[in-house]
Amino acid sequence: MSVAMFAITALGVPAAAQSAADIESGTLKFALSPEPPFLLTAINTTLQMGMVTSKVMESLLYLDSDLKPQPLLAEKWDISADGLTYTFKLRPNVKWHDGQPFTSADVSYTILEVLKKVHPRGRTALAKITSVETPDPLTAIIKLSKPAPPMLTALASSYESPMMPKHLFVGSDPATNPYVSKPVGTGPFVFKEWKKGEFILLEKNPNYWQTGKPLLRRIVFRIINDASARAASFETGEVHIGGLSPVPLTDMPRIAKNPALSVETRGYAYMSPYLLMEVNLRKPPLNDVRVRRAIAHAIDRDRMTQVVWMGYGKPAVSPIPSQVTTFHSTDVPKYEYSVEKAKKLLDEAGLKPGANGMRFKMTHDLFPLGSDYQRTGEFIKQQLSRVGIDVELRSQDLPSYLRRIFTEYDFDSTSGYYGAFADPTQGVQRLFWSKAIQKGVVFTNATDYRSPDMDRIIEAAQDENDFTKRQALYLSMQRLAMTDLPVIPLMETRFITLSSSKLKKHTISADGVIGGNFADAYFEK
Repeated sequence: MSVAMFAITALGVPAAAQSAADIESGTLKFALSPEPPFLLTAINTTLQMGMVTSKVMESLLYLDSDLKPQPLLAEKWDISADGLTYTFKLRPNVKWHDGQPFTSADVSYTILEVLKKVHPRGRTALAKITSVETPDPLTAIIKLSKPAPPMLTALASSYESPMMPKHLFVGSDPATNPYVSKPVGTGPFVFKEWKKGEFILLEKNPNYWQTGKPLLRRIVFRIINDASARAASFETGEVHIGGLSPVPLTDMPRIAKNPALSVETRGYAYMSPYLLMEVNLRKPPLNDVRVRRAIAHAIDRDRMTQVVWMGYGKPAVSPIPSQVTTFHSTDVPKYEYSVEKAKKLLDEAGLKPGANGMRFKMTHDLFPLGSDYQRTGEFIKQQLSRVGIDVELRSQDLPSYLRRIFTEYDFDSTSGYYGAFADPTQGVQRLFWSKAIQKGVVFTNATDYRSPDMDRIIEAAQDENDFTKRQALYLSMQRLAMTDLPVIPLMETRFITLSSSKLKKHTISADGVIGGNFADAYFEK
């Protein structure tokens, strides 16, 4: 059946009948919003992009639910005693979707030419890699200048570090190569079609290296930007799964009671998501730390967690969330909710209330990923108005937002979620390291925070092999971050994956629907 015919036959058919037919045919319909700009997470780590490409492209390893590395494209690996050499043995007979063999040359190209150079987190997590030797097609030997404890974790997610086909990308700018929008991978599903604004279609890879998989025949990512329409699509059975809390949390008390639907909060341990407020230090008066501390005191994070996020989270006290148990610390400067303390700090900064009670005006750019972020912005606006800060909320689509925040730096503040990931070198240091200020590189240091002391701590932690010493360094890092406050932690997020109760084994790894390849997913009939 052609894609066009497939789309047409769904029209006019009752939702329940559509759902039954989908399950019988092995067609999974995945709710996706917003529509990603392209489909290659090696150069842009937008999570919606990851939900698509992780079914097409694969990494060397994956992390199981206990955050332990497991074989994927590499069937085994060895680490030298000094921590400077990693030898990966690749699976034989793995082919790209165009029929070319997957080899160590692809590993070398991906790591050295893409992940190390343009990946927002790879630039730091893989910074100590000096070379990738390829003595034969199935052996890749990574050489390091210094030990890099977080490197293996960084290579263990198809969302974070997808291997790329060298023969299709070499000699080109990866960002403008046409295959960023029609990915070719080694995974269980093959990219077939992308009809902008409507759907992305993947079909079963008949030559997948895991015999007998995948169990689904196709995956259709339906672009449904309206939050109410997404909720209705789940309730009628028109879509079967969605990640990153795909429906407004205000609808969850009703939806969670629906026996046809299943609510899953596992599968986000790899990214350890947290909500934070970034403040542009280029802009006065936000470059005054007293103003940033006043903002932190003015936001009632407990109330925001309960009222805006319906309890799906916990108030944050540190830039390293508690999910990252080995490095998280509460022994940091704290900013309890206090209108009076906020006002006093603003007075000390010379920002006296005007005739209308306002001290200054600032814009707040809304994270364009749904109504929950809209309501977060509205909550911040209401809270800051109580201390005399007039906040104007600004909306735009995702590409415009990313360009404004990370290329043009044309913003005062914004609030959105980041992944802290299993090691702070991956997900946290990018927000505070001055060398992460790279115009056009998304989800990195956009605040223009520059601190020699912070840089020294971060760089020491990158290659410290002694675990106790690394812990001490990250404790110092958290204390300094909460003292200078270029970023105000708001909440540790608890995302939801909502699915049909008949869909099984969709979340079997630490990166769940974002990085899992769905080779094992199936419908229970």
